[in-house]
Amino acid sequence: QVHLVESGGGLVQAGGSLRLSCTASGSTFSGNTIGWYRQAPGKQREIVARISIGGSTYYTNSVKGRFTISRDSAENTVYLQMNSLKPEDTAVYYCNAPRLDGGYYYSWGQGTQVTVST
Repeated sequence: QVHLVESGGGLVQAGGSLRLSCTASGSTFSGNTIGWYRQAPGKQREIVARISIGGSTYYTNSVKGRFTISRDSAENTVYLQMNSLKPEDTAVYYCNAPRLDGGYYYSWGQGTQVTVST
């Protein structure tokens, strides 16, 4: 069974930076597009960024120019470098591999909490 493990979250002041990591135990990411998602209290989970097998990236408008997604196939890890953090970035961040039918290849992990203070 595959387990997604997100890490790297924490409490940071506005303008600060964090780097999130996503690994999968029991599987490899090498054949999948991987996305980072976030869910703020009272809101639906939303896509933040994703990276394809070939390295193509997508960012939601609110994080463009501030966040960078990358993948290290050798380490079976996907990263999300978050700079110039804002209070509205506060959320639990998750990773997963989206399917074309709108589903996901893996069960959701526990996520990692990111809290940005003013």
